[in-house]
Amino acid sequence: MRLTKFGHSCVRVEHEGAVLVVDPGGFSERSALDGADAVLITHEHPDHLDVDALTDALAKRPDLTVHTHADVAAKLKPLGSAVTTVASGQSFSAAGLPIEAFGGIHAEIHPDIPRIANLGFLINESVYHPGDSFDLPEGARVETLFVPVSAPWLKISESVEFVRAVAPRRAFALHDGVVNEAGGNLIDGVLGRLLKVDYQRLTPGTSVDA
Repeated sequence: MRLTKFGHSCVRVEHEGAVLVVDPGGFSERSALDGADAVLITHEHPDHLDVDALTDALAKRPDLTVHTHADVAAKLKPLGSAVTTVASGQSFSAAGLPIEAFGGIHAEIHPDIPRIANLGFLINESVYHPGDSFDLPEGARVETLFVPVSAPWLKISESVEFVRAVAPRRAFALHDGVVNEAGGNLIDGVLGRLLKVDYQRLTPGTSVDA
């Protein structure tokens, strides 16, 4: 597999000629969807879900499929039958890759803000994208973990403990579109000191093999 990190929380997965994209939201580049066969959406927040971008992608590729929680699917009615609902604990296939859904609810931002649905996705039994949560992929042996590093709902200590609990071979920063260069360097320094796995914050457009 070939993994390409796009802006913020968007990850593109290429495998045997097929393309899977996770969370192509408003903070990421629309080019992430070029040639996509399937899309996974973790939750409804606009930094993870760009309905207009998905509509345009579907117009270009009518066979495109979108997989997401039922609460999010309700907001994607313009995409019609392209949308398939999935639930936590469910296994399915997207772009020819095995996917398993975990979690079910967004991390708490504040007690006064209602929590929404959020699914983490384990891709090809090895790559985990948690969306906006620190829900663990119970029972999975994760090789590559995408870890949220900056958001209104997290502390950097939570990011550290999440990586330690998952114990992947390597971790890449996720949800990093809300930090400037100085803040990103500070985060990288803390995680680099406290984690015992290979950790990197990738520049958007950077690809790695998995």
